[in-house]
Amino acid sequence: MMSKSYTNLLDLASGNFPVMGREKRRLPRVMTVAGVISELDDDQANSVTSDVPSSIIVDRIIIVANQLPVKAKRRPDNKGWSFSWDEDSLFLHIKDGLPDDMEVIYVGSLKVEVDSSEQDDVSQLLLDRFKCVPAFLPPDILSKYYHGFCKQHLWPLFHYMLPYSASHGSRFDRSWWEAYVAANKIFSQKVIEVINPDDDYVWIHDYHLMVLPTFLRRRFNRLRMGFFLHSPFPSSEIYRTLPVREEILKALLNSDLIGFHTFDYARHFLSCCSRMMGLEYQSKRGYIGLEYYGRTVGIKIMPVGIHMGQIETVLQLADKEWRVGELKQQFEGKTVLLGVDDMDIFKGVDLKILAFEEMLKQHPKWQGRAVLVQIANPARGKGKDLEEIQEEIKTSIKRINDKFRKPGYDPIVFIDRPVSLTERAAYYTVAQCVVVTAVRDGMNLTPYEYVVCRQGIPGSDCTAEESNGLKNSMLVVSEFIGCSPSLSGAIRVNPWNVEATAEALNEAISMADGEKVLRHEKHYKYVSTHDVAYWSRSFFQDLERSCKDHFRRRCWGIGLSFGFRVVALDPNFRKLSIDTIVSAYSRAKNRAILLDYDGTLMPQTSINKVPSPQVISIINTLCGDERNTVFLVSGRGRDSLGKWFSPCEKLGIAAEHGYFLRWSADKEWEVVGQSNDFQWMEMAEPIMKQYTEATDGSHIETKESALVWHHRDADLGFGSCQAKEMLDHLESVLANEPVAVKSGQFIVEVKPQGVSKGLVAEKIFATMAESGRQADFVMCIGDDRSDEDMFEIIGNAINSGILSSSTEVYACTVGQKPSKAKYYLDDTTEVRTMLEALAEESPPPPSSEIVT
Repeated sequence: MMSKSYTNLLDLASGNFPVMGREKRRLPRVMTVAGVISELDDDQANSVTSDVPSSIIVDRIIIVANQLPVKAKRRPDNKGWSFSWDEDSLFLHIKDGLPDDMEVIYVGSLKVEVDSSEQDDVSQLLLDRFKCVPAFLPPDILSKYYHGFCKQHLWPLFHYMLPYSASHGSRFDRSWWEAYVAANKIFSQKVIEVINPDDDYVWIHDYHLMVLPTFLRRRFNRLRMGFFLHSPFPSSEIYRTLPVREEILKALLNSDLIGFHTFDYARHFLSCCSRMMGLEYQSKRGYIGLEYYGRTVGIKIMPVGIHMGQIETVLQLADKEWRVGELKQQFEGKTVLLGVDDMDIFKGVDLKILAFEEMLKQHPKWQGRAVLVQIANPARGKGKDLEEIQEEIKTSIKRINDKFRKPGYDPIVFIDRPVSLTERAAYYTVAQCVVVTAVRDGMNLTPYEYVVCRQGIPGSDCTAEESNGLKNSMLVVSEFIGCSPSLSGAIRVNPWNVEATAEALNEAISMADGEKVLRHEKHYKYVSTHDVAYWSRSFFQDLERSCKDHFRRRCWGIGLSFGFRVVALDPNFRKLSIDTIVSAYSRAKNRAILLDYDGTLMPQTSINKVPSPQVISIINTLCGDERNTVFLVSGRGRDSLGKWFSPCEKLGIAAEHGYFLRWSADKEWEVVGQSNDFQWMEMAEPIMKQYTEATDGSHIETKESALVWHHRDADLGFGSCQAKEMLDHLESVLANEPVAVKSGQFIVEVKPQGVSKGLVAEKIFATMAESGRQADFVMCIGDDRSDEDMFEIIGNAINSGILSSSTEVYACTVGQKPSKAKYYLDDTTEVRTMLEALAEESPPPPSSEIVT
């Protein structure tokens, strides 16, 4: 029988969120923090509650990962289970970097299958003794979620492997995706069981749980939540092939902080956000952030480290067990190169073996002396590709050993079994060089472990060979692994180039001892100071910083399914209420109404920019009211604006950002700009033409007073890059000219100095005051940077007396974004709806002015 939670999640994956927690509906806990949350439906009314009663506030973090950091095995009598900490689990050691008084709770699955009759007892035992909350996944979901979607779709895709054919990788299977969503919901339910949403932090790990942030954010709008991806994040060209690409991207953006091992991975993620969602990141004081519906989603770049204490402990064990001594005896007189890899298709073990063979061929002096010890950890996945790689590796090893074998010498020692960390440490100690040739890997901590083991423990036999009393080590690492950038003393290789890798192996083991010592010391200094505690401490500190304004902002959730997101706004920045502004409009006697055009009355994406009859009718009605002074303030030229709005005879127009001004159709155009010298155009236009020729999809708009370079139809990344370059170029060339060079939404504009929408607004207010009609109602609406000048000038106008302190001001931006305006409307449709409401409060214009 299919479980209820599973059917709910199938609904969710199809586009409908299920109602969570209906069965155990409780009275919500009282929030003790300031703020207002608007709920969209009955379920959202529970969005700040928890099934856990409130207690004394203690800082607590809930770490959520696919697997708990515990080992489980059946008791000998087959009655019940015994559990112990998994010391090899990264997640267990995260607590070392957290505050000493912080409580840590783990949520994840177990590596073993527990019968449903035992699950309650196991859950209670794990919670009481280990502070672990197990998520039990039904076998059908587990198979499709982990072995299906995670291992056969996400894992290959994130490692740049696309299913070009049915025999090469696995094609997208929607039932796998539904199981992935179902599993993530089960994890969310386990988090909800133990969370205190106002007090706790949640830290989610890795690609298994990428949609979990949406489940938790929908339930708890202000939850402090971070996510760290331990695998690579592919380039946007690869990621965009994923059929559920937007669902996963939007789910991740429900986190407060998203972490990556390297800048490359973060850059790829940011590129996807830019290309798919139009989000641009900003770097401020060293921190990278994405503005997403009023929330700033932080981006953290920090490679994970190893647990120094654990490595030192296993080194002591390896010493006590005499394993190091045995290996030194076994490989006496030999130069040992070591590889430690999981058996999967991306580790490049086959390429490493071929490179070692090439080295023996090209440098015969190493035949009989150099040994490659390859430890292959058991495969976590399965499939035809993996079987082929395993067969190729075994065939190559047999061929090489048969060719170069001598009495007492096998060039390749292949260890195809699980190897404990203690035994691995012993191999690290005797190896002169560690070789990692993965073709793609998220991080890979093998080089870090090796460096620490070569440093050894003072006074122990478990110590590397010394040169003049100094330790040394050598690394040959693939440039495609996450740890490569942090190991500046390693020899980096392209593993696909077998010949070059072979030369790198020879260089590494032939290097002078003094050079090896210097490289080793550099690596050890980094690895020993950037351990797992340093990583977790750094991530948690950034998570705290990213969440510091959570309870100061007004938040509410909007959207269905994976389109759900939380809108967070400053308390002073709110949506413009139509009822409120209509009431103020009705009371006013002298009104100033200033409207932008593109992006305010006309959608930016519209190809036909001519105003609709509806817009003309609304504007005409507003202009027909004698109490109104209505102005269209736009960056467009006066000819097009004058032609389009010719039916609106009483409409004032400020064209080209206010360089030209006309109070009504029967008045002449005024030149407001301070300069009539346009010789600078002869300098600016050739530069713009140069960039236009080099940037497909861009074009130049020539106005009477300005030049504008548009790149909306160009490639997003290249167009933005070219715009920044052009901005610098023009500022340099025109530094001594009376012009201003500015960037806007997909534009770079050069215009005369002293021309802005703000100055136009000030002139309109001043003229009204001088004629005895000081405005007691001001409405100003715009959507981009140029309109911010208008919003800013209103405050100055009040201070200077041009506007009265009692003037009712409605500065409104279009779209929810940082702005100097105090109000916002979501889009041009809402702007027209609001203007229509105001028009209904005005008397209709004379019949001759009505446009049909």
